[in-house]
Amino acid sequence: MTRITDLELPVALVTGAGSKSGIGYACALQLAAHGFAVAIVATTARIHERADEIGPGCRGYVADLTSPVAVDGLMTAIHEELGPVTVLVNNAGMTSVADPVSGAASPVESMTLRHWDAGLSRNLTSCFLVTQAALPDMRSAGFGRIINVASTSGTVAAYHGAAEYHAAKAGMVGFTRAVALETAGDGITCNAVAPGWIATGSTESFEVAAAAAAAMGRAGTPDEVAAAVSFFASQGSSYITGQTLVIDGGNSLPEDRTWRPGP
Repeated sequence: MTRITDLELPVALVTGAGSKSGIGYACALQLAAHGFAVAIVATTARIHERADEIGPGCRGYVADLTSPVAVDGLMTAIHEELGPVTVLVNNAGMTSVADPVSGAASPVESMTLRHWDAGLSRNLTSCFLVTQAALPDMRSAGFGRIINVASTSGTVAAYHGAAEYHAAKAGMVGFTRAVALETAGDGITCNAVAPGWIATGSTESFEVAAAAAAAMGRAGTPDEVAAAVSFFASQGSSYITGQTLVIDGGNSLPEDRTWRPGP
């Protein structure tokens, strides 16, 4: 069996790619199609199924990205099997009313500190830890692309009962700008995408209704988000850094949401 390291492909790391219907998996598929060896990460063993589906240029890893020890172990394993990481897609993290750690959606007044900390850790701290671990590879290579998957939630809008998620995703945008500034002279760029209502396997019923009421009258697809991520991972984006691209089909545009076209 040929090791990926023998193929000398550039290595992209995509976190949060365990769901076949999710943004992370779509990003991994597109990056593999563009000639990258791809490392994909999730918290369960289903990530190995996703890696097999993507093909021989992909490896799957199980890791808790909120743990510095686990992140260090992940990077060591990727080095051994694939090589140094020069493209990083920080997609891990989400909110879910069924999440046993964060619990049900909660207003700020009744939110527990454990709920708050879990949301920030899962969505923002994981982004920090993986970025920190990947930067030495990028500095050594003199090339790097970091793409953070934020959200319109917290960045340009919000909905009830998820203050921890909105704070974390807005924090990712600030983190993106800070990293971009620190790495601008080293051949590294750091940008973010902010998806709106995207149809994935974890979509809640209220999200389906909200997407139907959006400007385009539909949800976006993971592939549409992945296309923007692929651009930011490419050489063509070399003079763009510290930016956030909103991908919401125009949903955040209207000021007057009561307006309807006449007969």
